[in-house]
Amino acid sequence: MSAISAQADGKNATNPVDSPIADALPANWVDRYAPAWLKPWLRLVRADRPIGAWLLMWPCWWSVALAARADYSAALADGANDFVDFRGVMWLLILFAIGAFAMRSVGCIYNDIIDRDIDAKVARTKGRPLASGQISVTSATVFAFALCLVGLTVLLQFNIRAVLLGFGSAGVVLIYPFMKRVTFWAQAVLGLAFSWGALLGWAAYYPDGIDWPPVILYAAAIAWTIGYDTIYAHQDKDDDVLMGLKSTALKFGDQTHLWLSLFFGIAIGGIAFAGWSVGAGLWFYLGLALAAAHAVWQIATLDTENSQNCLDRFRSNHGFGAIVFLALALDTALAVLD
Repeated sequence: MSAISAQADGKNATNPVDSPIADALPANWVDRYAPAWLKPWLRLVRADRPIGAWLLMWPCWWSVALAARADYSAALADGANDFVDFRGVMWLLILFAIGAFAMRSVGCIYNDIIDRDIDAKVARTKGRPLASGQISVTSATVFAFALCLVGLTVLLQFNIRAVLLGFGSAGVVLIYPFMKRVTFWAQAVLGLAFSWGALLGWAAYYPDGIDWPPVILYAAAIAWTIGYDTIYAHQDKDDDVLMGLKSTALKFGDQTHLWLSLFFGIAIGGIAFAGWSVGAGLWFYLGLALAAAHAVWQIATLDTENSQNCLDRFRSNHGFGAIVFLALALDTALAVLD
């Protein structure tokens, strides 16, 4: 049975502001503690389900950690006694965390403005504040511009090359919401946007520009994004068919597990190659082996016909991202302390 639930007169259904969003975590802090007037705004920016912000942040953090490892390896090769500037690294991580949450919020608002009519017809998304009419498009647009100022403030803390590179992602971000209308590979376009931090983190650390390691990391992060967002897209595939929308979930169909093996394999291999290229050591590879085991678990236990199973596997990629970052960070820290 279709999950589509459009009103006969074509108007958006109105949900009470205390009605949880379908794919939000049970008993999340927004539903439990936020005042009623604030809930629609917090839900608009996915504060009740922040997984998207984490997934946007991890490639940024990977890249900073990769650059720090490259810096230390270069110092060793030159016979220098310089240590990694951990205070500077921590500052970059904080900036990228703030920037990721701000810009993910902007992306959510923009996406919801574009897709509000579609969202209103899908059971999983009909309760979103714009689709249900709880927040007007004008108010949401003003809020998005305010969040853009937060993101811009963060970006301007970086060197000029990183600032220019940051602006370079705008085009991909703007076209992404339209891609599911024209191509089955919308998840690849999302990967181009969501993985941009794999380039930006390195550029923020190294003012001289981009080298090959972050480019490799960027390609790996794109493959990872295609993998986890394909899992996510399986929740909506029936509605997508009825509305003429496209996704890799529909493209891969019954072969999804094989395609996921390919893309997660590319991600693991690319991260490994990027780490090797900057001189990462044993602890990095041990951590990456754990990340690979996590990816195998996702694929082996995925049930593409079970929406909750897909949502749980999708959310688990927060753990995958954390493992990769800790593998790089621990490897560098132990190398410095050795």
